[in-house]
Amino acid sequence: MLITMKELLKVASEHHFTIGAFNVTEVSNFKCVFETAEELQAPTIIAVAANELDFCEKEYYQYVREKLMNSQVPYCLHLDHGRSLQDCLRAIQAGFTSVMFDGSHLPYEENVAQTKAIAQIAHCINVSVEGELGTIGNTGNSDEGGADIVYTQPEEVVDYVAKTGVDTLAIAIGTSHGLYPEGFKPVLQLDLLKRIRAVSDIPLVLHGGSGQDDEQVRQASKIGIQKINVASEYKAAYSYELNRIITETKDFKFAITMPKAMAAAKAVVAHKMNVFGCIDKAYLYYENLRRGEEA
Repeated sequence: MLITMKELLKVASEHHFTIGAFNVTEVSNFKCVFETAEELQAPTIIAVAANELDFCEKEYYQYVREKLMNSQVPYCLHLDHGRSLQDCLRAIQAGFTSVMFDGSHLPYEENVAQTKAIAQIAHCINVSVEGELGTIGNTGNSDEGGADIVYTQPEEVVDYVAKTGVDTLAIAIGTSHGLYPEGFKPVLQLDLLKRIRAVSDIPLVLHGGSGQDDEQVRQASKIGIQKINVASEYKAAYSYELNRIITETKDFKFAITMPKAMAAAKAVVAHKMNVFGCIDKAYLYYENLRRGEEA
């Protein structure tokens, strides 16, 4: 079941849960997320960052699309942090059902203009669009985000959404991309989130979901965050465990070592899905589809 972001988050909004967007770079990453979602019957967003789109060839996304389309779990295939119209078009041509254009680094009016242009094209072919207002931070070990957090201003949200026509909006409320330094505890500005939710009902997105406090994430989900991006935390679990196994055993046979490392990553993915409240929610999409057919 491969659907758009708009369709995926509509059901999540109606039933008050959040969906994880897990960035995948290659097959083992994808299998970690896909197999966990299948086991837990959890609606899931398969996200691919622009630099990851550069890394893999279009045949890889044919494989990904086939797996998603043949599943009974609902999925969205999403471009994360598209840098340009060209990035978004490449993703659309590869069969993605949602794209993000990150114009947060641009002057406000230019961000609006470019995001609007992309949304007009994408909506013609039933592809959802995510925009970003404000700037997510960067812990220093990510390719995304800025040096400092620029918090989203609620008074700009209504104007931005109306002018661009985006389906979802990434906001800056205190998170950063990448892994936080040991001992550092990020604090989400939940009061700011409440103010943003009060002025707009658009599905809100939280980037930088790695290393966040579980209770803060649950509170953010209750207030109105419907999509949370995760990459560094589960990829680090995979990488560290693979490195440990190879260092200790000297075994370089990937068919043996990689599944063990994948188990460590899957545990992180499963934990996040539990925090997001999306486990065992796949059946809700069948009910939604049935209601649509009856109508």
